[in-house]
Amino acid sequence: MTPAQLTIAAQKGDAEAFAALMEMHRSRLYRIAYAYLHNEGDALEAIQECTYRAYRKLKKLKEPSYFATWLIRILLNYCVDERKRKSRFSHVTEIHEPSSWDQPADPDLAAALSALDRDCKPIIILSYFEGFSLTEVADILKIPTGTVKSRLHRALRQLRDQLETKGDVHLER
Repeated sequence: MTPAQLTIAAQKGDAEAFAALMEMHRSRLYRIAYAYLHNEGDALEAIQECTYRAYRKLKKLKEPSYFATWLIRILLNYCVDERKRKSRFSHVTEIHEPSSWDQPADPDLAAALSALDRDCKPIIILSYFEGFSLTEVADILKIPTGTVKSRLHRALRQLRDQLETKGDVHLER
């Protein structure tokens, strides 16, 4: 079955079809959640909450072919809310183990990525790490493609400026 057919079956109450859809997107959801939350336990909890919310609201999805972007949007909303909640209530800095996904080999690049503006970071994660096209990123974030392009340009400029100030990288403009 195609993802759209699985989505239609899941909307009609087929729990196995829903499970197959979630399994299909499991690794991508984990990578995105971990990139935002920087903690395996929090990432797994985010996926669990995303799964629950998707299951509850699945019948409201109007276009079955957009299941993946709809699901990622649910996850991103949860991750953003969770980071806000933790920043309000956390007075202790958490130390997390680095992973190959969110910690590039170059620590300066990792620091530059984490210092991006909050509206630019999801665009970098979705387009460069997850391989979504700019149109797909626009659909996921529910913003115009032109806005995605301008934020991507701004994010790349921020990365360039941060890396050039470190003296390690000399990028041509």
